[in-house]
Amino acid sequence: MNVVKFKNKLISPSKIVCIGRNYVDHIKEMDSEMPTEPVIFMKPNSAISDQLNAGIDVPNHYEAEICFLMKNGQFSAVGFGLDLTKRSVQKVLKQKGLPWERAKAFDGSAVFSEFVDFDSLKNLSLELMINSQVIQQANYDLMIHKPQQILIEIQKQFSLIDGDIIMTGTPKGVGQINKSDLFVGKIIENNLVLIEHKWIAE
Repeated sequence: MNVVKFKNKLISPSKIVCIGRNYVDHIKEMDSEMPTEPVIFMKPNSAISDQLNAGIDVPNHYEAEICFLMKNGQFSAVGFGLDLTKRSVQKVLKQKGLPWERAKAFDGSAVFSEFVDFDSLKNLSLELMINSQVIQQANYDLMIHKPQQILIEIQKQFSLIDGDIIMTGTPKGVGQINKSDLFVGKIIENNLVLIEHKWIAE
């Protein structure tokens, strides 16, 4: 089983519950429809990785996200996550009205920093830099569906086990990963950097 880190402990999530189309500008850049309720999909434990892969058969695209570790049905810690997507595959699947798993749930498609404690959901934001340039930024206020609303919707349908992860969606600025790109992801609370993690794309 693949693991993530929280307070120097290794935790093996049973699943990752992901939210799509949760930022207006990202919906516009992808030419997608505005959702009336959270768009929910999942990644298995086998998707978890600490390595950033540019892709072999087709290019992988990055989507930076604020992520939460679950305990007792509540958000217990926050982390920075990259939802890797085979965009060309996803486009074909969407056109055919087929599920997204081949484009979203493949091995290595969920890349995480460590997880840390936080104080307030409303004060959280993320920043992704690629090769020293700020590419994605987002905060709580920009989310269409706020974390607590997302949690309620998920729990209507799915049991959340301690250690599961919720990915809350990506803002505008998604794009292709190129080999040797330097990614720096940050989770920020009230201008204080809670997490800073670096990856070099392989």
